[in-house]
Amino acid sequence: MTPSKPFLILQLRPEDDTSDSEFEAILKYGELDPADTRRLRIENSGIPELALDDYAAIIVGGSPFDISTPQHQKQPIQVRIEGDFERLFDIVVERDIPFLGACSGCGLLGSYLGTPISKRYGEPVGGAIVNVTEDGRKDDLLADFPAQIAVLCGHKEACDSLPPGAALLLSNAACPVQMFRVGRNVYATQFHPEGDGAGFTVRIHAYKHHGYFPAGEADSLIQAVNREDTPYAREILRRFVARYRDQSS
Repeated sequence: MTPSKPFLILQLRPEDDTSDSEFEAILKYGELDPADTRRLRIENSGIPELALDDYAAIIVGGSPFDISTPQHQKQPIQVRIEGDFERLFDIVVERDIPFLGACSGCGLLGSYLGTPISKRYGEPVGGAIVNVTEDGRKDDLLADFPAQIAVLCGHKEACDSLPPGAALLLSNAACPVQMFRVGRNVYATQFHPEGDGAGFTVRIHAYKHHGYFPAGEADSLIQAVNREDTPYAREILRRFVARYRDQSS
């Protein structure tokens, strides 16, 4: 049997502890070995030239960058990264290359597809309940899920509307665009499918002065996220990896 291609993991978190924790969670809940992946931390140097045919799929995690920040206020590295993703999506969307973007990955893809990104549908750090849509029930990553599932999220901005041509898979009143698909293989989630209490604890400590929540609430948020259980959200990540690992063999 031909060996499976590696999964390309693109990370945008500047802190070593949050980046490492996110990567470890992607491995754990995606049922991946480090040897199954190529990990690139692009928060300093942007996205290099890549031969995308060499990879089974692309997974993009979160970051403290806000797409809705006025352009003249963005750091040079954020401007570079956003430009790099524009070029990456030119290929990914056109060729329907398997892709899963979480949180920042969702905003980057939504912005590329033409939907406004703003703070209108920001959600506090913690658990949320999202609804499986009609299109979601038909999607392989969500097949046989209950009508509602629990997720972990925390974001200051989100898609204002469903990107043109996309299928809405998960939604709720607080943030209508929780998960969407473009084509057959390009996915985005506003929540964190790799999220768990341990990983969110690391992020809460790291970002307690970044405007996601009042810094004095950090301890109570840590207690709350560690009471959450989001097995179906993590199943989305596991199914995504399983689906495209099998197809790349």
